Amino acid sequence: MIKKILIYLGIFVVFFPIFDHPARAASAPSIRDDTPAAIKLPVPQRPHERSYLGLSGTGHFKISQIKAPVVIVEVFSMYCPHCQKNAPEVNKLYRIIEDNPYVKDKIKLIGIGAGNSSYEVEIFRKKYDISFPLFADIDYSVHKALGEVRTPYFIGIKNNKDGTYKVFYSNLGGVEKADEFLEMMLKLSGLQQED
Repeated sequence: MIKKILIYLGIFVVFFPIFDHPARAASAPSIRDDTPAAIKLPVPQRPHERSYLGLSGTGHFKISQIKAPVVIVEVFSMYCPHCQKNAPEVNKLYRIIEDNPYVKDKIKLIGIGAGNSSYEVEIFRKKYDISFPLFADIDYSVHKALGEVRTPYFIGIKNNKDGTYKVFYSNLGGVEKADEFLEMMLKLSGLQQED
């Protein structure tokens, strides 16, 4: 019994700094426009995830290689209670995007498990029935590149045609209402004005 308590206490001490309450949005760091250039992720092994992102081959890819003008990045942790609670609404956001012929090829959603191994990310994926690509970040390398943000944290990135990026959204906290969040992403990214 004491051993279990010590294990849970250890997990809390290790992970508390990254999943503090989302109400601390006011202290969220701003993400610079060149930050996405430092992010390299492994090409997904699942064919449907490669197809979703418009990727091929193996190795690593950059955000700019995703075949969509806008990429929404969720930084989460399987140990984060706010991420767990918010998972159904994030799934709803993914479904709304995929079911909308106007935006499905313009916005892609990915998740990065801060400090999570591939095994832990798989547990999170299966438990919350997540369909969009999730990536492990066991050494916190992506998390550090993003300014060691707390979780859940959402970043909206515009892939410019010249290969540069525009970070148009950077916020600590979850998705309260999927339809309103998508509307905000369309407005802030400029996609709403492009057609």
